[in-house]
Amino acid sequence: MPRADFYLIDKPRFREQPLLLVCELAKRAFAAQQPTLVLARDFAQAEAIDELLWDFDEDGFITHQLAGDDDDHVTAVLIVPPGVETPDRPMLINLREECAPGRYDRVLEVVAADPAEREGSRTRWTEYKRRGFDVTKHDM
Repeated sequence: MPRADFYLIDKPRFREQPLLLVCELAKRAFAAQQPTLVLARDFAQAEAIDELLWDFDEDGFITHQLAGDDDDHVTAVLIVPPGVETPDRPMLINLREECAPGRYDRVLEVVAADPAEREGSRTRWTEYKRRGFDVTKHDM
């Protein structure tokens, strides 16, 4: 059964910089050797994630890039802005307002502390359950 995990940002560290949680999740996926897609809301967010992944862990390197290059298929963490088509991967980190299209073993939904973000996450939660996902919440 596919799984959807909702990470609700609550800790000050992530409230100040929500994309740090995205990097932490990408780091865990990379360590578990799970090819991962990160669906960014827009190109600016995709670039911000790309930059942050270079700097956030001084002791490690996460192989990543923005989607749309010839070597996308060999890159561990692929950051996907809207409008770029990529094949599905087992792991997906979703930052968009709608449920992730495609087939995944696991979807990680990062939800900011903003009340509007929380409302959208409830809609996605319901949709994932309707699709047969096992859905879990984590306070971060």
